[in-house]
Amino acid sequence: MTLSNPIFVWALAGVILMLAELIIPGGIVVLLGAACLIVAAATAIGLVSGLAQSLTLWFISSIILMLAFRSLTQKLIGGDVHVDNTDEELDLFEKPALVKQTIGPGQQQGRVEFQGTEWPALGDGSEIHPGTPVKVICRENIALVVEPLKPEEY
Repeated sequence: MTLSNPIFVWALAGVILMLAELIIPGGIVVLLGAACLIVAAATAIGLVSGLAQSLTLWFISSIILMLAFRSLTQKLIGGDVHVDNTDEELDLFEKPALVKQTIGPGQQQGRVEFQGTEWPALGDGSEIHPGTPVKVICRENIALVVEPLKPEEY
């Protein structure tokens, strides 16, 4: 067996790529090596001849193997799938804040300290004085809409 034999070259490349998976983990290199073995087998039985056909078969079989085995390994092994809350409004709802600047009367904006930062705030129409603990109802543009906490909510 010499390096001029295409069957030997494709089989050797396949084995080398499959062994390289030990050094380069991820599952891709082993599939490229398997595609090389497919080309070696196809060349041995006479389905392909020549470099152009061999490379075409290698590209096609590599893509097919990657598409097929990626979904299979995702089903068997899975992955780290974590879905956080994407609605920021729910993160604000009924959280406590402290009035820093008088809110109201009416639609007059004031300021509250919420999660370590000062925010513009709107009230329920009544006047809310500095130092009053409030809870966040929602957000309107960049202002938080708040209402005073009831004594039992302290």
